[in-house]
Amino acid sequence: MELFDRQKEAVGQGERTLLVYVELPSTRNIHNAKSEFKELAISSGLAIIDAIQVNRHSAKAQYYIGTGKVDEIAQMVQELALDLVIFSPELSPSQERNLEKTLACQVMDRTGLILDIFALRANSFEGKLQVELAQLRHLSTRLVRGWTHLER
Repeated sequence: MELFDRQKEAVGQGERTLLVYVELPSTRNIHNAKSEFKELAISSGLAIIDAIQVNRHSAKAQYYIGTGKVDEIAQMVQELALDLVIFSPELSPSQERNLEKTLACQVMDRTGLILDIFALRANSFEGKLQVELAQLRHLSTRLVRGWTHLER
């Protein structure tokens, strides 16, 4: 179970994190979505170094956001020595993999962040097992095609 408990340090002393809030036309009218996203990250004990907002008309298949913004984020990751980048929308497994490869750091979406918070807060044995099961189900979708180099 310890595998998924990433933030063991004191609040604010966790992984160096960049928050990427992506706003689409369908999410523009959601009240306080940006501040709620930031509060989720704070409550998980992450050290939030910076936060940016990306406005899009539609999601891109490869990265969810445009390649220019991905390059900008990659530069920020390198300059600020960031460990983690969290995106507000739910990313597909391939988008998450593509972003991790390009940014050279761990990438997470809002769902993964919420599962991390549950892992930090679970106290009972049953609660910890339920959180671990949810994390494994979420992680299993990200492992597809992870072992294709062994097909032969």
